[in-house]
Amino acid sequence: MASIAAASTSLQTRPRQMAIAVSHPAKCFSIGRSNLSFTRRPLPTRLSVSCAAKPETVEKVCEVVKSQLSLKDGETVTAGTKFVDLGADSLDTVEIVMGLEEAFGIEMQEEKAQAITTVEQAAELIEELLLEKA
Repeated sequence: MASIAAASTSLQTRPRQMAIAVSHPAKCFSIGRSNLSFTRRPLPTRLSVSCAAKPETVEKVCEVVKSQLSLKDGETVTAGTKFVDLGADSLDTVEIVMGLEEAFGIEMQEEKAQAITTVEQAAELIEELLLEKA
């Protein structure tokens, strides 16, 4: 093993550079390659975000949204779909809320109904209202 007597080391960082100054250099032992190399590889999916509402509720909300916006069968609506992405304006959103109230037999407060922007939010609010109703 190598010993270093009275060696002083200072690190100075500069943008995109690092300098190391040693007053008494010591021998460095290297095994294998002298340059480090890193490879990027995709990480496995560890998290998956899911909707708190039941899948049946989400499906029914998707059908109501498709019906209210007169979407074609080829267009997909999922829990993460935003109404704005489907071309809905504020009047369309009001019609969607009215259709959801009729389909589920519930009544939403105006403040909560105005906060809905996605299918997931609508389904979660409906689940909440159905629990309160029961």
